[in-house]
Amino acid sequence: MTPAPRRAAPAKAKSAIPQVSWRAPQPAPIVLVSGPEEVCAERAIAGIRSLLKSEDPSLEVTDIRADDYAAGTLLSVTSPSLFGEPRLVRVSGVEKCSDTFLSEAVSYLSQTQEGATVVLRHTGASVRGKKLLDGIRAGQGSGIEIACPAVKRDSDRFDFAVGEFKAAQKRIAPVALRSLVSAFADDLTELAAACQQLIADVPGDIDERIVERYYGGRVETSAFTVADTAIAGQYGPALLALRHALASGADPVPLVAAVAMKLRTMAQVAGTRESSSATAQRLGMKDWQVDRARRDLVGWTGNTLGMAIHATARADAEVKGASRDPVFALERMITIIATRAPYGD
Repeated sequence: MTPAPRRAAPAKAKSAIPQVSWRAPQPAPIVLVSGPEEVCAERAIAGIRSLLKSEDPSLEVTDIRADDYAAGTLLSVTSPSLFGEPRLVRVSGVEKCSDTFLSEAVSYLSQTQEGATVVLRHTGASVRGKKLLDGIRAGQGSGIEIACPAVKRDSDRFDFAVGEFKAAQKRIAPVALRSLVSAFADDLTELAAACQQLIADVPGDIDERIVERYYGGRVETSAFTVADTAIAGQYGPALLALRHALASGADPVPLVAAVAMKLRTMAQVAGTRESSSATAQRLGMKDWQVDRARRDLVGWTGNTLGMAIHATARADAEVKGASRDPVFALERMITIIATRAPYGD
């Protein structure tokens, strides 16, 4: 029996609207931010907000979830107010939008409101909302598209890192850049954070020695091993991991930064009762980050979490020059976190 021919995936509609880089976003009545790369999408949306806010500080910002949408919301939040402030409406989850949202959004394309910028985030994870996307790309609503395709290849990650330093007008040696990209080949979010940390911390040009000091030998792996074992209350393994990381050449500053990042996420998630996806949406995280933070919070109280955050802030100041013994500062921080008990001076 001859097998039935496979149906080809639907082709992306040819776009008749301007295609804008996520590094140079601009407002428009309709802004379609498409594609799966969240780092780029978040930058683009934040950039649009900054531009509009700089033009008029009275900007009204509203967030809407397309998958949990109340009828009439879009027209209500885009309509001019009594004082005529500009409006920015950020719509997430368009790839899983409700029928009500889809119908109202398609209608809105023919009646966009003056002074309103509507940003539609579609990850491309499904063909849901295709009618809306096709309408925008056909030119309805005077829109633009900011594409955020997945960054998968080494060359794409390299180009991404080059763009980070170029945008900051910071010079980095080619060898140092290659080392940095190699150290974060698995996670664009971590690569972006590493680039921004170097941009913020290093006053001059960045060479290979600086990258090696911060991230040599995948230092971030050692740093998060230290953080994970300490937060889990494994005092002995945490100290061993810390000493191994230091013996391998890890710099104390990124070690403290890794611990601080995990504690900060725990503090943000603590006490939330909504779903992981709702919490992630509200806090600008990913679902797995919320789930991980909730697992990390087992055995913690508000008092012990506050004590750990205070100890980490103190260690951060000490490893950056406030103490002559950064190793002691690190060990004291790990002791307080892993034992959930005060550490006498």
